[in-house]
Amino acid sequence: MKKLCLLLTFYCIGVVVAQKKYKIRTVAFYNLENLFDTINNPDKNDELSPIMQLKEGKSKVYWDKIDKLSKVICKIGREKTKTSPVVLGVAEIENKHVLEDLVKTKYLKQSQYRSIHFDSPDKRGIDVALLYQPRYFKPIHFEAIHPNIYANNKKVYTRDILWVSGYLDDELIHILVNHWPSRRGGEAKSNPKREKAAYKVTQIMEKIRAGDENAKIIIMGDFNDDPMNTSFKHILKTKANKSTIKEGELYNPYENMFKKGLNTTAHRDNLSLFDQIMITSPLLNSSKEKDFSSYKMFTSGIFNKRFLMQKNGRYKGYPFRSFSNGIYSGGYSDHYPVYLYLIKEE
Repeated sequence: MKKLCLLLTFYCIGVVVAQKKYKIRTVAFYNLENLFDTINNPDKNDELSPIMQLKEGKSKVYWDKIDKLSKVICKIGREKTKTSPVVLGVAEIENKHVLEDLVKTKYLKQSQYRSIHFDSPDKRGIDVALLYQPRYFKPIHFEAIHPNIYANNKKVYTRDILWVSGYLDDELIHILVNHWPSRRGGEAKSNPKREKAAYKVTQIMEKIRAGDENAKIIIMGDFNDDPMNTSFKHILKTKANKSTIKEGELYNPYENMFKKGLNTTAHRDNLSLFDQIMITSPLLNSSKEKDFSSYKMFTSGIFNKRFLMQKNGRYKGYPFRSFSNGIYSGGYSDHYPVYLYLIKEE
């Protein structure tokens, strides 16, 4: 009888101690703040970029910025996954060449990143792109879609929306990388441009869902709008409460962060949360009994480590930017990266 009780005790302990194992993948977005090379491109307005306007030391500044940005990217998600993001959307890059320099640094070369990039018609000559680790993510479709925005009967030459579909391990996901029109001229005046960009996102989502009504879609970018603006709440119809998300709706975890006063960028004493990542309902696990048999979002956040912050002066606590008043300030970017963890039971 004593032996039987002892065996039962060990059995019960084994059941309690046994833990499930999960795959964890980091998906992130980072505005790299005017990552231009030092070569003048006659087909672009790149001579107006901060680095081209420096009087001397352009090459030294360029490689220092490359080194600093790669150091940041290397750290995003590493404490949980032991690697940098498997998928990283980026904005404010001039061309594919700067991406190649970025991924060859000592911090990122082991990740063996590849890139997907298209030259956009943006007047400033900046584009969006996607970096990915091929051991984890395998793209099968990618295209650049121009939002076709008009203002005062004139076409607005802004960034494309980059649509990439591929397999994260063995699961098909769709990623839309955005950099919506700026607030130049004022928020109210420029707001219709961002609403039109948001509407183009809804059209792309409809196209994806025509082939798969339960598509896992990730929408990321620098939207130049906060989570409560009309582009999100009226056009994309984003929600922040997991329990109210219905099939086909978008969950935006950054709305609650915004309400708590968090930010990813700042301008003229105004804090903004322009950088966000949203997901469709199939990537959201809102049930009481958590089912992670396929990839679901575990958590999301802002990568705002102290070394990325301005440490003194008027803008203490703001993102430590690279350029300020025509001078290289030695920082990283005027935006913080954002990220989310996707997990799946092994």
